[in-house]
Amino acid sequence: MTKKEKAKFIMEELDKVYPTTPVPLDHKDEFTLLIAVLLSAQCTDVRVNLITPHLFAKADNPYDMIKLSIEEIREIIKPCGLSPQKSKAIFNLSHILIDKHDGIVPDNYEDLEFLPGVGHKTASVVMSQAFGYPAFPVDTHIHRLLYRWGITNGKNVTQTEKDAKAIFPEEKWNKLHLQIIFYGRSHSPARSPKLSVDYITEAIGRKSVLKDYKP
Repeated sequence: MTKKEKAKFIMEELDKVYPTTPVPLDHKDEFTLLIAVLLSAQCTDVRVNLITPHLFAKADNPYDMIKLSIEEIREIIKPCGLSPQKSKAIFNLSHILIDKHDGIVPDNYEDLEFLPGVGHKTASVVMSQAFGYPAFPVDTHIHRLLYRWGITNGKNVTQTEKDAKAIFPEEKWNKLHLQIIFYGRSHSPARSPKLSVDYITEAIGRKSVLKDYKP
């Protein structure tokens, strides 16, 4: 199969399994999404969704967030891991949002990535899921699967994002990146692949063998 054939097959199969793609992280606006995505680094979405209601009950906007101390934020988010760094980032980015953006989460990569604790992946998620801007955030599931499916060489997440954007239609990016994440969690987890059935990888492998077979 060529890359274009693989891409078409992947999109068709994922549309069958995941016709709708709800945002995995619970939030009510751009700020709460930004905080939830920041907390999700090296933490599951399930755990983040258990923790954020406690945090947002005290502060669901930057003005209330800076009324909390870094230590108070840290105590609440401790189960998410990396709490010392994340609590400082949340406190400091809230100050920046107030000082530079009137308390509003910016809708561009430059200003988002300037915020403490916000890298390109986090900014891409916010741009995609909060503002509907075409983006293709690459997490570990997407990085692993697109390499396994022969869409990218797996060199690094930057290359994977570049290759994904080159092969998949832009209008599909926002939905597709979520579909791949859902598929990876259900059918191709990194830690227990033997307990799941990655049928897309198997199908791509069979189709590639059949196409290249010359009796």
